[in-house]
Amino acid sequence: MRNPSRPPLSPEAQAVISATGLSRRTLMRGLLAGGALVAGGGALAACGTKPAKKPEAEQKACVGTDASATEKKLSWSNWPLYIDVDANDDKKRPSIDGFTAKTGIAVTYTEDVNDNNEFFGKVRNQLQQCQSIDRDVMVLTDWMASRVVNLGWVQPFDPAKTPNFTKNVLATLRNRPWDKDMNHAAPWQSGLTGIAYNGKVAKEVRNLDELLTRADLKGKIAVLTEMRDTVGLVLLSMGKDPATVSEADYDAALEKLKKAVSSGQIRKFTGNDYKEDLAKGDLAACIAWSGDVIQLAAEDGSQVKWVTPEEGVMLWSDNMLIPAPATHRANAEQLIDYYYDPAVAAQVAATVNYICPVQGAQDAMTKVAPDLATNPLIFPDSATLSKAHAFKALTEDEDKKWAAKFESVRGA
Repeated sequence: MRNPSRPPLSPEAQAVISATGLSRRTLMRGLLAGGALVAGGGALAACGTKPAKKPEAEQKACVGTDASATEKKLSWSNWPLYIDVDANDDKKRPSIDGFTAKTGIAVTYTEDVNDNNEFFGKVRNQLQQCQSIDRDVMVLTDWMASRVVNLGWVQPFDPAKTPNFTKNVLATLRNRPWDKDMNHAAPWQSGLTGIAYNGKVAKEVRNLDELLTRADLKGKIAVLTEMRDTVGLVLLSMGKDPATVSEADYDAALEKLKKAVSSGQIRKFTGNDYKEDLAKGDLAACIAWSGDVIQLAAEDGSQVKWVTPEEGVMLWSDNMLIPAPATHRANAEQLIDYYYDPAVAAQVAATVNYICPVQGAQDAMTKVAPDLATNPLIFPDSATLSKAHAFKALTEDEDKKWAAKFESVRGA
């Protein structure tokens, strides 16, 4: 989901960040080019949901008229803290400024994706009726991205207009089952889901069982509203593989989670907004995204620590999508292609600290922020990746049923 240290988020930004696959966030060229992500590559490619597609004629009918030729602008929705910022002015985003300088296209950038389901709930009625959602690009996690793609609510981009994407996208993220032609979703960042704790108020948390049962953490922990992240880690703590989980195992994991809710161990379920509470020590520990933790740990005086749980981590990706009713497709295609320039990708990665989907970005990263080149959360080593897991692809019916069970446990 998902960037280095920045001041408190605006109310708008408070609203962002699966695991499905893999939210919110960079890369080693040798690692990626050499296939070090193979351990997670299959997982990356397999994540998603399998909803029934809308009839082809209906999909084609819902495509906004492209006004890019006369309107040099676009609107982009993303998760909070998920793009590069100026070191002296957190309101400036250098890569966006660079894009505008290069193309003349003005970008309205909004940090309003706090949770996949929450965002989907805000836009589904308009998308279902092929009405504008006032966005030309939105960023969603694999499982939700696959859902909107299969529903026909995303318009394809032209690979001829995105040569950097076609050339530089990581091999493990090519030809995913729900986007075999690579023309609906461009990975923005990838990342890991594990545990974080604040060393000022808690001792090290080594695994999920400690998080869910330790007396000193009671009422001071949070887990994610992203079902695949939270339940995925619970399954791993039970020795179950999230990629092949049965409904019986899923139910057992929910029972374990429910006990922690009923006992008061879990204070709340959160989206990306756990960061502020963790940094202040209002939360002692939580399930967290890797990039967020790197960012929090970089703050002066921070005691926020990342833990790769003994049982493993979840792996996920977030994707740039062009909504079907969007009216600036060509402008969005230029944006996608721009961010697949390795130099630009490295610029973003140096801030957001997630796994970068752009081949060749590590070389550029050594020029931008050489001190980050050896960070195992930005450039995962084989040991970390060997512990990375993805949640299995669910049918539409399974997704609805399992999500409803999870919502019941979290009291939503």
